[in-house]
Amino acid sequence: MTYAPCFSRRQALQGLTLCLVGAGPLATIAAPITLPSTESLATSLDQALRVKQPLVVMVSLQGCAFCKVVRENYLQPLRASGLQVVQVDMRDNRALVDFDGTALTHDAWVRKQGIKLAPTVLFFGAQGREVATRLKGAYLPDFYGAYLDEQLTVARRVVAGA
Repeated sequence: MTYAPCFSRRQALQGLTLCLVGAGPLATIAAPITLPSTESLATSLDQALRVKQPLVVMVSLQGCAFCKVVRENYLQPLRASGLQVVQVDMRDNRALVDFDGTALTHDAWVRKQGIKLAPTVLFFGAQGREVATRLKGAYLPDFYGAYLDEQLTVARRVVAGA
């Protein structure tokens, strides 16, 4: 089986249009897609809970090809639809405030969570509790979307009932 990136019809037409006007198809495909980082998980969680959604946190590692696939093909479209999704980076010394107000770094938070594999996607609800099973690694591309949807459904149910 081969894996093809998930492009919407609109993205494909935009790429074709750019190609026809001379910008080339790689102008839209090659642009890196990023997720927002956060300085405060508590603040990010508050924003998510205000709209009765879980906070989705992707733990990423710079240069990780699997992280890129998860970020670009699964999490960025969810973020674009209004879900609160943030990224925390392994081996990164940027400051981060944990759910309980503790100041640490991205890397220290990742270690505190016991995460050793990138990408790892976590789902948080009230009081910074995990409300669905973590997704560790990239799984099989054919099934990752289904695994993500399943855990997101669980997380949304918990948050809605909270």
